[in-house]
Amino acid sequence: METLKSKIRHVPDFPKAGILFYDITTLLRDPEGFRAMIDSMVTPFTGQGIDLVVGIESRGFILGGAVADRLKVGFSPIRKPGKLPSKTVRETYQLEYGTDSLEIHDDAVAPAQRILIVDDVLATGGTAAAAAALVKRLGGHVHGLSFLIELLGLNGRARLPGEHVFSVLKY
Repeated sequence: METLKSKIRHVPDFPKAGILFYDITTLLRDPEGFRAMIDSMVTPFTGQGIDLVVGIESRGFILGGAVADRLKVGFSPIRKPGKLPSKTVRETYQLEYGTDSLEIHDDAVAPAQRILIVDDVLATGGTAAAAAALVKRLGGHVHGLSFLIELLGLNGRARLPGEHVFSVLKY
């Protein structure tokens, strides 16, 4: 995993002062690193009967699409409000400085489907918890959540009680 970590650029004070941003674009452009990253995100869920991968905007689309391909299942996006063209359901969640919302098409998940939620970073857990709530509102079963990076100091897992959470890299 240190090899993957070495391919991630650290950007201090982005998007604001005091934040250390883990820029995965440097990992995405490396073919061997990209392959190893996706292999690592897929392995715990291989043979688990996943029916669909759901990816969270926007880097979750890149990772989720590749994970879905490896698992030989479909992919559905979760987006910021107003970005999906058909009827949606919305989940609003608390941030440390306000609220935000996510949407998914109302037909994106079928009842009882086993869903794997994919995103690049698990930080405070608000976005992931909102995504899980959307899947459940549509009748899906959240089989697991797979992240490339988990920021341990922000304790995002605490907002996902009872969920199977996997992260490749921990900081």
